[in-house]
Parts: sequence; structure tokens; C-alpha cells
Amino acid sequence: MAKQEVSIEFEGKKFSLETGRFAKFASGAVMARCGDTMVLVTAVADEKEDLEKDFLPLSVEYKEKMSAGGKIPGGFIKRETKPSDAEILVARLIDRPSRPLIPKTWRFETQVIAQVFSFDPEVTPDTIAAVGASAALLISDIPFHGPFSEVKIGRVNGQLITNPSFEQLKESDIDMVIAGTDAAIMMVEGESKEISEEEFLEVLNFAHARIKELNKLQNDLAALVNKEKREFTIDEAPEEFISEIKNSINDELVKYVNSVTSKNERKATRKALAEKSLELVTEKYADNPDYEGKIEKYTSEVMDKLEQHEMREMILNKRTRLDGRKLDQIRPITCEVGVLPRVHGSALFTRGETQSLCSITLGTKSDEQLVDGLQPKYTNNFYLHYNFPPFSTGEVKRLGTSRREIGHGNLAERALKSMIPSPDQFPYVIRVISDILESNGSSSMASVCGGTLSLLDAGIPMKKPVAGIAMGLIKDGDRVAILSDILGDEDHLGDMDFKVTGTEDGITACQMDIKIEGLSIDIMKDALEQARLGRMHILGIMNETIKAPNTELSPYAPRFYVIKIPTDMIGTVIGPGGEMIRSITKETKTEINIDDDGTVTIAATDATSGNAALEIVKQITSKPEEGTVYNEVEVKEIIDGIGCVVEFLPKKQGLVHISQLALERVEKVDDIVKVGDKINVMLIEATRDGKYRLSRKATLDPENYVMPAPRSDNRGGSRSGGGHRDRGGHSSNSNRNNDRRRN
Repeated sequence: MAKQEVSIEFEGKKFSLETGRFAKFASGAVMARCGDTMVLVTAVADEKEDLEKDFLPLSVEYKEKMSAGGKIPGGFIKRETKPSDAEILVARLIDRPSRPLIPKTWRFETQVIAQVFSFDPEVTPDTIAAVGASAALLISDIPFHGPFSEVKIGRVNGQLITNPSFEQLKESDIDMVIAGTDAAIMMVEGESKEISEEEFLEVLNFAHARIKELNKLQNDLAALVNKEKREFTIDEAPEEFISEIKNSINDELVKYVNSVTSKNERKATRKALAEKSLELVTEKYADNPDYEGKIEKYTSEVMDKLEQHEMREMILNKRTRLDGRKLDQIRPITCEVGVLPRVHGSALFTRGETQSLCSITLGTKSDEQLVDGLQPKYTNNFYLHYNFPPFSTGEVKRLGTSRREIGHGNLAERALKSMIPSPDQFPYVIRVISDILESNGSSSMASVCGGTLSLLDAGIPMKKPVAGIAMGLIKDGDRVAILSDILGDEDHLGDMDFKVTGTEDGITACQMDIKIEGLSIDIMKDALEQARLGRMHILGIMNETIKAPNTELSPYAPRFYVIKIPTDMIGTVIGPGGEMIRSITKETKTEINIDDDGTVTIAATDATSGNAALEIVKQITSKPEEGTVYNEVEVKEIIDGIGCVVEFLPKKQGLVHISQLALERVEKVDDIVKVGDKINVMLIEATRDGKYRLSRKATLDPENYVMPAPRSDNRGGSRSGGGHRDRGGHSSNSNRNNDRRRN
């Protein structure tokens, strides 16, 4: 195929889609370019159809080549390895709008791969990759009901911006990715700083206009390529098979669906009905070659469709739900804080059959999360990890962090991030862990609520509490039901999954996936208002448990001690090769960080260690002044006939001349002091060449002074009047004589 290219002027930059030059063996390959950012996206479907699969076999990968930004990967391997969290999150942003546009009955293994080959710092590649993915699917032989396009929306100084740069996002109070077809918005994900529901709708309308421009660009490319779509088998159960199951279990199914049940009760009833249906159709169709190897698969699909139909009809007609709630009713909520005694903050948030156990760890600057990619390196001092173990749904699976866990954790992190105090106000690194112990829908929103409670329990001065709620939608023609706080089954059978988080004053994050077209702005407006009321209800219950941060940090949390030193003393505190700072941290068992402006932050687990390190830093940075007395300084060296060398400040040494050792004449230095003794000295002169003269004599009291007795000689023999030396260099005999004179 010859090279084909289409382009438009998009937000002041050339946006182009090119095919026919790169990766020609792929089913569809598009080089998407905006500015100097270039992303090659390929779509490939296996030649063999796998009718044994009962799901759409689509996988999406997104990869950032470090060479695209003129960088070499860090570490020992020096090549791109497993995807980073950021790459996984972008892959999800491509997968979620792509999947609904491929027929559910497509059974060819399909893979979409997006690779960033050139990176322009002014053009982020995530949404470019999504547009390229849609275009690659559109021009391939893979059936695809697209196109869709994706844009990122920011707002700086009240002005909405399409695809803002990395630098613009730093100033923006909105960071949202919106995907859609010409007919409707399909996906929304992002964060904001307490925007209103009206502002949220404004963002969607603004984004949709830009989406249509990029969709037209894709259609122009598809018209040039004009590739025929592949035929495939629609392997669904025949009507006679469906009728056989429906007639046998319909009464029981209707009764079960219209009964108030728990998740486990529904699971047990569903299993019993499925077994009954399978037994019936197996007996009837086992010898029919048309059903060979398909009976169990067909039965499962039919049961799912029948149950889905009955559930939707119940909700639309009776305005009641699987667990008996009204459409806008929130499940019962319980909140507990301080449930884990040794962590720095904890909370247990339970809403219906969904439960999140959240814990807080407070760390120091060394615990910051380093983020490295095509953008400049930066660090996070707040991050949230979401864990979804298989026992939370009563299943047995292999442990490991899934893409879903990374996505849900990112949503909860973005929901809370804007309410976390700045490092100037609270100089800790904060890690939140949400462990889902039970799950029946809305576990990511439970993580937001539990995260808020645990942050307050840890004594972190949040700006405002944050709560989250998951909304659902059932739509059939003009019949519409908006559901608050959806169950897992309602998510599965519904037409929308819309998660909204925020404070009492506005939205902080959102995630929306819409499975149908034609969702009007009026319906979205009603859903947002119902979500706001639900959020207020949840915040009210949370506030009854804990409304303000605890006044005291956990006794097991590190404490910070801060001192400001002159910038020209930073090198002195660090020492050659970091020797000084290492010795302080080792001696005091603390952690020390020094900022470029001279701010020294000492982290310690107890006051004794913190104050000890603080005192050493003060001593190191203090300038020696003549007349200052230094107590308990250590004798480092004896120089016969001259005096002794003492360390009167860390790494600062000076000479105490033999004439300055005592009030009387001293014949031998070691008659007065020895190496390792601790004595008091006064600085009597700081010379221009950086030398220090000190005096022990100047610190002695002439009225109470008693000349020390001669010390033991080096051969071990005792001199007359000798006695045990005290820390000040005096003999114990002298001290006893002193006591007698005073008495």
C-alpha cells in the first residue's frame, strides 16, 4: 500500500495521520503526529478464530521509548523493560473506549501496540496515541464501529485548553482526558480542584467539539485506504436453545431477581439455576452435532442475558434494586479509625458489602517516589496504593498487581491529592494503602472515603475531607434509571459506570465509562446532581466519626527538627564525600536532608536522637568566637613539651599549650591530661590562618583549685599521691581534698 497521509491544523499545531510507510505487515498501522511528538500505533488480529473464548480477546500496550526524548534508561539494564505505572494508565485510556466499539462476538486475538518514537515536550503523547489507535483499527480489517478520539482538557486562569503541555498542567486546576465518538462521550478520567457540576459539563461540551475534529481526520484517512473488513462468525445460541432454557427456569429466575438478596445469595441461586439449565439442554442436545462442544458456553451466555434482562426490567419498571434499595439510596455505612495500633494512621470503611482497610505511613524525603519517563524527572511526596486480593470476592487467583489495581489506585490518589497539605505545611512523605477486604461494587470509592478517614486519624491536616460515590445508569429508549452507589452486578448489567469524588464544595476527580451512545447532557446533569447529594450524605457520616485531624501524630511516626543554616555552610555539614553527614546520622540514628536554601530537616523516631543531631549541626555551623567556653571537649593528641590537641567543635581542632593546661607550672602534659579525656576549654585566639588557641586554665576557679597529683608513668608504676582521674582531668584524691576545704 502506498503512503497515505491526512492532516489538519489543531490547536495551533499540525496534527497528521500517516499509513503505508511504517509496519506494513500489521493489520492496521498509523503514525500519529502532533508537533514533533510521533506515536506509531499498530493493530493486529490473529488469523485463527478461537470460538472457545467467551470474551473479546483484546489487549492494548503503550510504550514510551526513552530515546524519543533523547534519554537513556536508568538502572543496570539500560533498556526499556516492563511498563511503568504511567504507561499502564495510558494503555487503559486507549483500551476503555476501544473495547465497546469492537463487536462482542469477535473471537480473533487482537493486539493494539502504541510506541512513542519522538517526543516534543510541548505535546504529551497519551491522547495522540489514543487517536492513532482508533485510526489503526479503523483502517484495518478488524470490525470497528469507530472512530473515537481523545483529548486532554486543562484550565489556566479560567481558560479551557486542549491538550495542554506538561508545564501548563502545573498551573491548571483541571486535568481531564475525554474520549468520544461523534454521537457521544464514551469515557472521562481526570482530576480537578473542586470544580462545580456545571463546570464539569462545560468541560465535556468543550472537549466534544475538539473530538469531532479529530474523528473527521480519521474518517478522511479511512476513505483513502478503504480497506474491507474481515468476515467473522457470530457464534450465538439459536432461538430454540434460548427458549428451552427460558421456559424451564423463567418463573424461578423472575422470583429470584425480584427478591431482596445479598451477593452470596444471588451467586448461589444463579449457580443452581445454571446447573438446572445445563442438565436440561445437555440431555436434549448432547447428540446434536451442531452443539458439539458448545452447550456449556451457550448455557452460560443465555443465563447471563436472561438475568440481565430481568434485572434491568425490574429497575426500570419497579424503580427498585437487587438489594431492595431505592434508586438514589446509599448502602449502610460504618466508619472506624485507629484500628491498627502500630501504623501511623488507619481506618476501616464499610459500605454495604464493600470494605476498605486503609493505613497511612509517614516517611521522610528519602521516601519520595521518583518518577522518570519522557517528561523531566520529578518526585511525589504523596501516593496511594490499592490492593484487590482475590479473597475479597471469594475467589482463588494468583497474587500480583493488576492493571485494574493500578488504575483504581491512581483514581483514588487523584481524588485526595489536591486536599493534601504542601510540604511547607506538613514536611512528611505520605503513603496510603487501601486493602479491599470485601468487594461488591465501588471499591475505589471506598478507598477514597477510607483514605480520608485514615489521613485524619494520622493527624495530617487535610484541607477538606473527600468522599466518593459510583453512579450507574440503566437506559432503554425513553426509560432511564440513575443508580447511586452501584453494586457489582449493577455495574455489569448497566450502561454507565460513573465515579465522582469531591469535597462539600466541588469535584476533585472522576472516572466515567459509558457503554451506550446517545447519552444526553440532561441525563448527565441529573446523574451529577444525584452524585453530589450522595457525596454529601457520605461526608456527613464520615464527619460523625472524625471531622478534623488528630492533634497528635502516632508515637511511632518520625519527628522532624528543622534548622536554617547559611548556604556557605552546607558543604561543611555534608563533609568531604558526605563523610560528616553520614557520621551524624550513624551516631544519632537519624535521617538528615539539606535543601539548597540551607534548610536542614532532621527526621528522628525520638526526641533524644533528634535533639542530639540538631545540636551537632548547630555546633558544626557555629563560628568559633574568642572568649567562648566549650565544655567536655575530647583530647585527641598529646604533644610532649608543647601541649595537647582537642576537638572543641565537630571537625574543628585547636591547641591547648602546656602553659594553658593548669594554674600552676606543668612539666609534663600527661601529668594533666591524656588522650580521650574530656575537658573544658576557652577559645583565646582564632588566628588569621585558621588556627585556634585554647586554654583549660581560663576555665578553672583559682579559689577552689587544687593541683592534681602526679599521674602514673608509662611503665605502670604509681607516682606519689596518684589517684583515679575524673572526666575533668582531676584526680579523685584532689576532689576529696576539695570537698574537705569546702566543708
